[in-house]
Amino acid sequence: MSQDAAQSPSESARLNWTPSDWAAELADRLLALQTEIPDTVRLIAVSKTFPAEAVRAAYALGLRDFGENKVQETASKQSELSDLKDIRWHLIGHLQTNKVRKALQLFDWIHSVDSLKLAKKLDQGAADLSHSPRCCLQVKIVSDPSKYGFSVDGLVQALPQLNCLENLEILGLMTILPFGLAPDQAKTIFEQVRILADNINQRKLSRIQIEHLSMGMSGDFRSAIAAGATCIRLGTALFGRRQ
Repeated sequence: MSQDAAQSPSESARLNWTPSDWAAELADRLLALQTEIPDTVRLIAVSKTFPAEAVRAAYALGLRDFGENKVQETASKQSELSDLKDIRWHLIGHLQTNKVRKALQLFDWIHSVDSLKLAKKLDQGAADLSHSPRCCLQVKIVSDPSKYGFSVDGLVQALPQLNCLENLEILGLMTILPFGLAPDQAKTIFEQVRILADNINQRKLSRIQIEHLSMGMSGDFRSAIAAGATCIRLGTALFGRRQ
């Protein structure tokens, strides 16, 4: 997959591509990926920074789940793709509290609930809008100052307060690994996320049931699948390298 990414056309060469051009670019990659991804694992196409035409092409190839990092970029793409009614939009990037209301209006899933403060803000916004998003709690198994998320101890301590939030569907855990890990190291951390999910479920909390593990990106999705991921987030492996 990395070789394919290295051979991708430059960003300038792709600026004027039509959906048909994108479809030709994506078809072989998607076919190869589908041989490695079990039917039980949801492929989220990480379309951040790629144009709406790329999303439309991926949609035509059968994909329905798309991951974005930024509220404004997503709003623009949704406007261009308003005829595609059954797309599911996933927020996978850090969400600032001042953009919570707009995010609630745009996204079906919010994977990056990375603090109790943000969870409470989302809960209040969901109550005001009468809309309950599906959420994953972002967790850092190992310390990494470049990533957002609960520490394991911090998440465990926050569970009683998270369980009091009445307007969020907390259905999963999400993690992003530190850079530079070997596959066996990655798999070990992913397995620890799965164990944490099991431990949370054993608490029999009334409003938190971890059914989804959102983990694994283009460089480590195989390790994530082996460890029990139910959602993987692929950008480069599908769309090619970002310039």
